[in-house]
Amino acid sequence: MTPETLIALKWAAPALLGISFGGFAFTIVRAMGSGAGAYSDTLSEETSRQFEDLFLFIPARRIAEIGWAAAAVVFLVCFIPLFDLSNPLATTAGLVLGLTFGSLALMAPTRIVAVLRERRRQKFNLQLVEALGSMSNALRAGFSINQAFETVVQNGEKPIAQEFGVMLQQMRVGLNFYDALQSLDKRVGSDDLTLVVTAVDIARRTGGNLTEIFDKISLTIRERMRIERRVMTLTSQGRLQGLIVACMPGVLGVAMTFLKPDLMIPFFKSVNGMVSVGVTVLLIAVGWFFIRKIIKIDV
Repeated sequence: MTPETLIALKWAAPALLGISFGGFAFTIVRAMGSGAGAYSDTLSEETSRQFEDLFLFIPARRIAEIGWAAAAVVFLVCFIPLFDLSNPLATTAGLVLGLTFGSLALMAPTRIVAVLRERRRQKFNLQLVEALGSMSNALRAGFSINQAFETVVQNGEKPIAQEFGVMLQQMRVGLNFYDALQSLDKRVGSDDLTLVVTAVDIARRTGGNLTEIFDKISLTIRERMRIERRVMTLTSQGRLQGLIVACMPGVLGVAMTFLKPDLMIPFFKSVNGMVSVGVTVLLIAVGWFFIRKIIKIDV
């Protein structure tokens, strides 16, 4: 066997190994990309339907673009400061952090929906008290229950006028009154509305006085809201303390990075630094969890 053949064989094995590894890595990356794309499409469609429940008509494709843009920005913010070809550990840590927080940022539209839904629910509960009084007066004037709901749609504000309007529209296309109420209750997700729906259904079945029922429910909701506001006032100091304690390490870390980059950048790229940051994040998460449990009081 000639020396040229030996040299060729010597380089052939690493080349074949590199090609095999590259093909395997390409297959894994492609599979992960396909899975992430399918997951993103499913998540975007579901989030788009949830936005439609809030009367915010945003295309699923646009939601997917927002999610991927947020994930890309978060990944770059976490990865670029730790990227160092001479330090594989720091580069790997940046890659792991970027992928972790980027995946969380991909869920940002879902979190936005949850926040908007909660704000809409709180506003709906506030308007429900006035709506019950308006419906009670309408029933005393001789209106039917359907006409009482129509008065809220005509004279009410968003979101209660929108939700009641959808319910009436469902009844016009053939849905019975009870199913329309159940659909309204499921769509809004309010405990106060559940109480109203249950009371209306029982009153219609047993022949109860809806005007008195509406007045009593309105009084009950007002009292519960008063207690909730009292609880929020008493727990405001604990919530503020939890927020300050959770944000202080991050704010100090960012400030020190800008003020003393020659000290902080090597710290972040070291093993001890990454372990310290990970332990700090874990302890903050645990502390915030227990603080939320302590200050969260159901009324």
